[in-house]
Amino acid sequence: MNSRQRRGVVLLVLSALCALGAFAGVLSVIRDVNGKVGPEVDAYRLKSDVAPYEELTAARFERVSMPERWLSATAVTDLADIRGKIAVTELKKGSLLQRDMIVDRPELQAGQQEIAIMIDASTGVAGKINPGSRVNIFATFAADDSTTGADQSKLIVAGARVIDVGELTALESGRSSSERRRTATEAVPITFALGTADAQRVAYAESFAEHVRLALVAGGDDTAVSPGDRTYTLDEDK
Repeated sequence: MNSRQRRGVVLLVLSALCALGAFAGVLSVIRDVNGKVGPEVDAYRLKSDVAPYEELTAARFERVSMPERWLSATAVTDLADIRGKIAVTELKKGSLLQRDMIVDRPELQAGQQEIAIMIDASTGVAGKINPGSRVNIFATFAADDSTTGADQSKLIVAGARVIDVGELTALESGRSSSERRRTATEAVPITFALGTADAQRVAYAESFAEHVRLALVAGGDDTAVSPGDRTYTLDEDK
């Protein structure tokens, strides 16, 4: 082997050593990245905005893979977790779903039934009463000479539990629940969980009262309404 051949062999050996060194360096970088990033898991990102208290469905989300260590402890990684849930606040498109963004949808208790009535939007109920809210239901009745002869306001149900709030709906002229509401242009369907007697009271008020209004009850306020405060006439302030 002449000197030129020896130099060629040496260069080949050096090239092989350099290649091995570079390969070892790449493996080291990959191990370091894997050590910092860790395994990936599925997360779920919103395809569009979700309104507060709207029921969640799988179609509203897209699956994305992310390093597990980059996700918060409250991130939803299984869409089965949203079954029977509603958004607790407005959710924005592109947000990753977190467990603290959702709550259980209110459900009926034993002995309760659902009853829905249309509430005139002009009463200010829109956007202020949500599923889970407690409200007092008031109804006003026109004077009837055969009874008191005075207009009355009555507390129909105290502490009624709201389980659903529908979309703001335009009312057709003359097609509202009673002629008394023919001037209303928009209403919101509100669904309550009530016992049979209270459901009958609400149905009666919906059919025969001049107006039905809701008053939001402060959270945690279990103060009972005295019988004397359930009916009001203007004569009481004279």
